[in-house]
Amino acid sequence: MTASISAAVRGTNDHLAIGIGGTRQAVLAAAALRCLGGELQAQLWPTRRAEIEDARAHGIDDVERVFTIDDLAPQEVIVVATGVSNGDLLRGVRYLADSARTHSLVMCTRCNWVRFVDGIHFFARERREEVRLLG
Repeated sequence: MTASISAAVRGTNDHLAIGIGGTRQAVLAAAALRCLGGELQAQLWPTRRAEIEDARAHGIDDVERVFTIDDLAPQEVIVVATGVSNGDLLRGVRYLADSARTHSLVMCTRCNWVRFVDGIHFFARERREEVRLLG
């Protein structure tokens, strides 16, 4: 999913993302790209007869159909992603003595914004020291 987001962000030098993933990944990528003004095309790639039957059971009669962003993320969406390990788009979780620091991306089509959020999560319920942001 981060490759498709990177392709939709100006200045990354990524202009296209091609890959193989599951339906969940395609829907998440479509929602993120809807927030960023990108486009997506996806197609089912069944490898077993059971997958074709499952698609038909979910109302997909044409398993060779090309799905667009309007098919996969048709309405207003909010997308939130938090880095677990370091990557090109988000930094991973960093553990400090009494807290953890996270880096997240929050996007919304209705509000028309994209925000990076740097969060600190304290382990103890009561904070006894001041908040310090370290590198």
